[in-house]
Amino acid sequence: MKIPADDSRERHVCESCGAVHYFNPRNVVGTIPVYGKQILLCRRAIEPRHGYWTLPAGFMELGESTSAGAVRETQEEAGAYVDIGPLYSLLNVPHAEQVHFFYLAKMTSAEFHAGEESLEVALFDEQDIPWNEIAFPTVKQTLEWFFADRAAGRFDQPNEFSVRSRDILPSEKI
Repeated sequence: MKIPADDSRERHVCESCGAVHYFNPRNVVGTIPVYGKQILLCRRAIEPRHGYWTLPAGFMELGESTSAGAVRETQEEAGAYVDIGPLYSLLNVPHAEQVHFFYLAKMTSAEFHAGEESLEVALFDEQDIPWNEIAFPTVKQTLEWFFADRAAGRFDQPNEFSVRSRDILPSEKI
């Protein structure tokens, strides 16, 4: 560990060749898949938070955009095809070295199925969301914002819409 000549932070630097090895946040990308008035959620088949509900999301791959990654994750985890909409929420999770991006998305049909990382996938009306079984604070926050904005009619007024964003603290629990 040392501070490279053109930098101000300690970095992992190879003593032999001088190559700097950067460690940067990982991007988690996903969607809020909507079918009519319902939201599609996935019950996780993997850790962390095995058995808890989440929006379809996962790590962005090299060579893809955040929106393309969100569409891919929705297909992989929920077997759902969506028309991607605008970026809806951006949540910083510094303690996990992650940034979470969720896009509004309209399902193109009511067809979906559990992918390898999901135990089951289901459509939920707002009043039926299993709030006590939501996997991550970023998902809970995004869903809370979504339902509040929908109730306020913000999606009907494009000029009223803006990306929601905040930091998630290590102390936040579901």
